[in-house]
Amino acid sequence: MECRLVKQGFEQGSCQVFEETSDQYRKACDVTLKRVTGTPQRLIHGISLSRPEHYLSIYQSGCNLSCKKCHSWQFTQHVTGVWQSPRDIVTAVQQYLTEYEITSVPREQATSWHAHELCKGCGQCIFQGTRSEHCPGVLRTDKIELSPQGWGPARNIVAFTGGDLTGQPEFYMRSTELIKELPERVWVLIETNGYGLTPDNLDLLWDAGVDAFWLDIKAYDDEVHRRLTGVSNARILQLPADLKERGFVLEVLALCIPGWVEADQIGHIAETIAAVDADIPFTILAFFPAYQMLDVPPPSLEQMVDACLAARAAGLQKIKLGNVHMVAHTRADYETLERVVGRASL
Repeated sequence: MECRLVKQGFEQGSCQVFEETSDQYRKACDVTLKRVTGTPQRLIHGISLSRPEHYLSIYQSGCNLSCKKCHSWQFTQHVTGVWQSPRDIVTAVQQYLTEYEITSVPREQATSWHAHELCKGCGQCIFQGTRSEHCPGVLRTDKIELSPQGWGPARNIVAFTGGDLTGQPEFYMRSTELIKELPERVWVLIETNGYGLTPDNLDLLWDAGVDAFWLDIKAYDDEVHRRLTGVSNARILQLPADLKERGFVLEVLALCIPGWVEADQIGHIAETIAAVDADIPFTILAFFPAYQMLDVPPPSLEQMVDACLAARAAGLQKIKLGNVHMVAHTRADYETLERVVGRASL
């Protein structure tokens, strides 16, 4: 399959994935994406109501980056899954809308970041009949659903996650167009590393009706980004401005990785975002050892606090910390985090 990025004048992604049947690495677009009588199909690893995001997630095989720290490497860096068409995706969305009691949210909340404003996912209201002291207190208990990943609401959002092949946008476009034909209002979110979001592709995705992006900025320093992912981040750092200018809902994610991406880089990422809009939601996730970075430890509690304070100093107004269980191991640790960064950021 012709590389659309190269055709548009950009560098090809680091898109080699392992195919067990041939025992070799091949281009992701050639082995996890295909056309059948003109209709794009994707290898899909699974579809489920995800936590703590509280939306329907479509986990895709194959990716345009080869991230050393990939937390989904089993299916993003390997060819695996079931071939599905955009029509199959819509069938899964319809099943989701029927199976769960859907909690509708406005388009501007079509993000992972806003999920915890509805529910922390603890399940205490179900198991004990009383709300947690941290509960937002905005949902009736009949809106709390059990899914394979835990408790919480089922929001009117469908997200493409896992592997990212937005450099070949037709599958996302056609899936979105069909989802938008449903009688129910469903927001479409793409979780992305940003590498395939060229100006032309962004215009196509906007015209198809995509609502939101969760942009995972791997690093601010270009050399670090290349070592982590195999590609430059020059284009990616322009995306917050480009996405907001077009009218997409946007949230941004960064991982705090000791020795790789710490408070200084996270602060610069936050400055880039704040220069566009200080109200763009920003999540700082604690890294955990995975894939080719098993020898890198999670950040310390102090490193996560420093990262949060650096983002706050950059001017961002909506900051959350994720994977806090990797850095807070005792009640005293959680109390320290709550005291220093505030409950709203946890």
